Amino acid sequence: MDLSGKHALVTGGGTGIGLAIANALAAAGADVTITGRRMEVLQSVATDHLHPLVMDVTQTDQVFDGVDAAVAARGPIQICVPNAGIAEGRSLHKMDLDFWRRTMATNLDGAMLTIQACLPSMLGTDWGRVIAVSSIAGVRGLKGAPAYTASKHGLIGLIRGLSEDYMGKPYTFNALCPGYVDTEIVTRNTADIATRAGLSEEDALNTMVRANRHKRLINADEIGAAAVWLCGAGSGSVNGQTIEIAGGQV
Repeated sequence: MDLSGKHALVTGGGTGIGLAIANALAAAGADVTITGRRMEVLQSVATDHLHPLVMDVTQTDQVFDGVDAAVAARGPIQICVPNAGIAEGRSLHKMDLDFWRRTMATNLDGAMLTIQACLPSMLGTDWGRVIAVSSIAGVRGLKGAPAYTASKHGLIGLIRGLSEDYMGKPYTFNALCPGYVDTEIVTRNTADIATRAGLSEEDALNTMVRANRHKRLINADEIGAAAVWLCGAGSGSVNGQTIEIAGGQV
C-alpha cells in the first residue's frame, strides 16, 4: 500500500476512530489534514503527516474555508473521510427538537458539507475515495437512540446516492459501519447508560460488549485498516457499500 502523494482529510481526526483512520492513512504515506473543534487536541497528535485544522462541521463557512485552506496547503483532497459525529442516546418521548437538530447537524449535515466541499478538488484528479463513518446503527435500529439511528441511516443514503451519481468514474463512495469501538465515546456512554438504566458501570459496559457479535469491543485500528483497504489496489469495484465491522453478521 502506497498512498504517497495523496492528500486525505479526516473530520473528527483528533481522537478515537478518526485518529485511528488518520494514522493508518499516514502510515501508508498519505498527508492527512485532521479537523476538529479544539486545536489543543489536534496539536497533541499532530505529526509530520498529520496536519491540524480547526473546523466545526456544523458551520458551513468553517467547512468550506477550512477545506479551501487544506487544498491550498497540500493539494486536492483525494481521500475524504467524514467521521465527525456525536453519539447520544435519548428516547423519543424525552427528546426535544433542539436535540434532534443538533444530532442531524453534526452527523448528517456535517458529513454532507464535508463531502460537498472536498469534491471539487477531488474531481479535478483521476482518483478519489469518500469513506464515511456511519455505524451499525445505520443498518439496524439502536434501542433508545432514534435520532442517532436516523442520522446514521441518512448518512448511508447519502453515500449510496453519491455512488450512483458518479458511477463509472474513478471515485468511490462507501460507509464504514462499526459496532461498539473501544474509544472515549464508549467510556462516556458507559457512565450514561449506567445512570439511565440503574446499572453498575461494569454491567453497562457489558451491554455494549455483548452487542458486538464476537463479544469484545472493536479496536479503533481495525476501522483504520478497513479505511486503508478501501484506498488500496483492487478496491475500485467496491462502491456504494456498507462495510460492517461488528464481529459477525448483523
